[in-house]
Amino acid sequence: MEDIKKIVKDCDIKHIAIIMDGNRRWAKKRGLPSAVGHKKGVDALKKTMRACDDFGIKYLTVYAFSTENWNRKPEEVNFLMDLLGDTLNNELNEMHSNNVVISFIGDISKLSDKLQKILANAVETTKNNTGVNLQIAFNYGSRAEIVKAVQEIVKSGEKNITEETISKHLYTRFIPDPDLLIRTGGEMRISNYLLWQIAYSEFIVIPEFWPEFNKETLEKCILEFAKRNRRWGC
Repeated sequence: MEDIKKIVKDCDIKHIAIIMDGNRRWAKKRGLPSAVGHKKGVDALKKTMRACDDFGIKYLTVYAFSTENWNRKPEEVNFLMDLLGDTLNNELNEMHSNNVVISFIGDISKLSDKLQKILANAVETTKNNTGVNLQIAFNYGSRAEIVKAVQEIVKSGEKNITEETISKHLYTRFIPDPDLLIRTGGEMRISNYLLWQIAYSEFIVIPEFWPEFNKETLEKCILEFAKRNRRWGC
């Protein structure tokens, strides 16, 4: 444990972003409904949050529901909406007691009023905590985020547009860019996730499905990251 904490400190890993892929494939492989896979995915997220706290990772961003996920079957979309609301209602007190800060990125206005209130309550309840910052990307798409940022800049009348200008109008403007992007499930694509923010992130793709992700898996990813030489374009 102390070795990993030291590695995290020495490598200056502040922010890990994860594409939580493979819930449905994990369930299908076992002959189970996709809902079981999604529920197991919540368990994996809880394990990962605790691991980040143990390892000294300050920021964790997870891709929970993309703007393209609306194209899934209505019953699965409705289940995912209910799962987010139920998870927050059931787990909020524990996360709050564990000092977790909860925030959301994405177009939350497209969600039901009931779900928006649940999300707002989670953010308000945990906003003064000082532990792991859990940023949940929900109804999120990076291209839409960049378009929104450009629209805001144009509306403001700003003429001297720099990278910093754009960064200040992104959902993630309050936290550092990811040092490490992990994708589970073996797929080799970014899936419209944090396109601006991951310009210099290290990528690690692992074959394990998201429900299988745990503290040991995260440790292996951090050890792999520690072997990398981040050149920053040089």
